Amino acid sequence: VQLQASGGGLVQAGGSLRLSCAASGRTFNRGAMGWFRQALGKEREFVAAISWSSGRTYYAESVKGRFTISRDNAKNTVHLQMNSLKSEDTAVYYCADRKGVATTRDYEYEYWGQGTQVTVSS
Repeated sequence: VQLQASGGGLVQAGGSLRLSCAASGRTFNRGAMGWFRQALGKEREFVAAISWSSGRTYYAESVKGRFTISRDNAKNTVHLQMNSLKSEDTAVYYCADRKGVATTRDYEYEYWGQGTQVTVSS
């Protein structure tokens, strides 16, 4: 499975961005896709995840109510709509995919995209 993340950029605080992650290759029987982020000097952290089959979603407390993860099964693509962005959302965002159920633990994801930079200016 190959993952291609896109949609990052520079935005002012309070603004919005939409990240996308397109999966290609052996995409059948995939379990879940997640988004993680890593700010400079910090550890990678969970942001959101979605089950490919059920569409059930999971969010980190820090983004609940502001971010929405969704999937387009026909296009093997997952989106992360980010609203009301804050300076603390600045990070490199990574999408990741796994066979099993959605999880918040990055080490349980088998495939990773290349990362896309999100910078929120205050």
